[in-house]
Amino acid sequence: MEEDTDYGIWFSSLCFINEHVGFQGTIKSSPSDFIVIEINEQGQLVNTTINEPVLVSEMLPEMNNFAKKPKLDLQNLSFEGRSNQEVNTSALYSSGDQNHQLYSEKKDTIDDRTSKHEEEKADVLSSFLDEKTSELLNQFAYDIKEKWNSRTESFEQFPEFSLGKILDKNQRASLHSAIRQKFPFLITVGKNSEIVVKPNLEYKELCHLVSEEEALEFFKYLDAKKENSKFTFKPDTNKDHRKAIHHFVNKKFGNLVETKSFPEQNYNASNPNTVITVRFREKTHKHGKRSLGCQKEKIIHTAFTLRKENVEMFEAVGFLAAKLGVIPSDFSYAGLKDKKAITYQAMVVRKVTPERLKSIEKEIEKKRMNVINIRSVDDSLRLGQLKGNHFDIVIRNLKNKINDFANLRERIWEAIENVKTKGFVNYYGPQRFGKGRKVHTDQIGLALLKSEMVKAVKLFLTPEDSEDPVNRAKKYFLQTEDAKGTLSLMPEFKVRERALLEALHRFGITEEGCIRAWFSFPHSMRIFYIHAYSSKVWNEAASYRLATYGSKVVKGDFICLDEDIDEHFPNDKVHLVTEEEEAAGTYTIHQVVLPVLGYNIQYPENKVGQWYREVLSRDGLQTYRFKVPALKLNVPGCYRQILKHPHNLSYQLVRDHDIDVKMQGSHIEEAIRSLLISFDLSASCYATVCLREIMKHDI
Repeated sequence: MEEDTDYGIWFSSLCFINEHVGFQGTIKSSPSDFIVIEINEQGQLVNTTINEPVLVSEMLPEMNNFAKKPKLDLQNLSFEGRSNQEVNTSALYSSGDQNHQLYSEKKDTIDDRTSKHEEEKADVLSSFLDEKTSELLNQFAYDIKEKWNSRTESFEQFPEFSLGKILDKNQRASLHSAIRQKFPFLITVGKNSEIVVKPNLEYKELCHLVSEEEALEFFKYLDAKKENSKFTFKPDTNKDHRKAIHHFVNKKFGNLVETKSFPEQNYNASNPNTVITVRFREKTHKHGKRSLGCQKEKIIHTAFTLRKENVEMFEAVGFLAAKLGVIPSDFSYAGLKDKKAITYQAMVVRKVTPERLKSIEKEIEKKRMNVINIRSVDDSLRLGQLKGNHFDIVIRNLKNKINDFANLRERIWEAIENVKTKGFVNYYGPQRFGKGRKVHTDQIGLALLKSEMVKAVKLFLTPEDSEDPVNRAKKYFLQTEDAKGTLSLMPEFKVRERALLEALHRFGITEEGCIRAWFSFPHSMRIFYIHAYSSKVWNEAASYRLATYGSKVVKGDFICLDEDIDEHFPNDKVHLVTEEEEAAGTYTIHQVVLPVLGYNIQYPENKVGQWYREVLSRDGLQTYRFKVPALKLNVPGCYRQILKHPHNLSYQLVRDHDIDVKMQGSHIEEAIRSLLISFDLSASCYATVCLREIMKHDI
């Protein structure tokens, strides 16, 4: 990949999936024309105000102030997080605020063999519920159980049962726990201090695969959350049945546990039984074993929503780190955000209290940043830990393409409706590669992959053509390799560059010194450059695939059968299309996925697979395993859908009050209009790419 690649020409060469004409316009005339709001894993916009810890379900109605979202399906939320200190059996949801109790499903049998533990829970219920409410709850549970067994009721439509408002928080926590332990086929959710009881569809779904007894014990195991413990399903000779159990557990609880198949202990050729074992995943941050006498101090984590305007992502993190007296790697986030925009994103910072973060609010406002929804949580965020992003975009200076004399309004309507129906090619956006820069992020990533550490540093510090203090400092470094002198020239706000230069001054500009310098960046930033290289190759692969085979699904393509899939799914989730399936037209182009480079992916078995191998050979990576041990970077790779759809899309044409309607020769009714467009995209999709497909105009 040559350093003088013209990214404008390169990106414009990537193909489209729709055939409409499109139109021209300008985006990002100002940051306020491009507003991005993260949608967290619970389907909530992160700029929704949270005044105090509340249940996810209590926050949902506020979403209507910003965009219409589908109702949250609490039944399909995965178990994550750690047990609550007050109620040890409660399962917590850890993505947005780990202190928010979402639901637990402590399972005990409800037959006549009531244990002492169940009797204690029954006492809890009787102490908090009056006799009438208790009777209604028992009847509700009985009705569900009867209809469950009769298989005549659609549980998706089953009515809820409300216990009414319980103002005391501790009482609510006790009731949540007691109800779900007494009635393992129910779940409870909170709505503004009200406890609502519903059927537990996950428990019901598992009972279609295993016995009710096994389902009961499995959910008991999940609730206990004992480290290093395991759960084993009964021996099973049916491979397809085991596969269905694996799929269920990984889909519902994959962030909490992992599954493996092992031969039964007494395995022999005449008894080929296999068992599925479930183990809890290792925690991201392990602080050592805790003794009964002395527990290690828990690391403080503070969650917040960062609003920034026209500020580069890593610059914002560096600035916050400097103000709070921590390092950039103490911050975690679910996704990267544009610079020239107003963006809202969830973040977590370690070793900083909520009070400390609040104390710098006034200082960071001067940097066009704000922090809201500040609260304590239990753990950090990870990249990809979000459902998607909501966009509110203004496109200005609308006009027809050259030599197109059709009605502009009709052109716009046609373009948007086409993409709404057929989708768009799911390219990584140009901002991922450093649009407009002389050196692009994928070039740095390729150098890192090839362990060319000095080259990667020099690429990172390559100046642009403009004359400003930052570029003058970079130019001085390339001319002299004087890290100390460059530091004196580099402005204070360039936190990343200064951190790198400080390390180079200390360790020298050698391969080893540059390795140490790269460790001045957090892991997420180091691996970002590797991902940029993989992303650029994927873009070219997707364009080649569509140019070669069009929208037809052909033999050797990979497809994914799961719906609502994200990028990160394993090899056993992809299926290689056969010749018979191609002939029968079994699959559609919307199911086709392509690999994003890494050490644990497969290549399509057609011309596209050969294309991948030629690109790796071209870039000197034909035998490379996509691991950089020196920088502690391992890139397993993943699969990405070729096409995606925008959701909740709405748009309108409005008069642009920012233009001069008294222009010579114009009339007010002919004044240039702007297009207001709003939509949601899945995580890792790019609004600029969606707009490119709509407008047929490079952004």
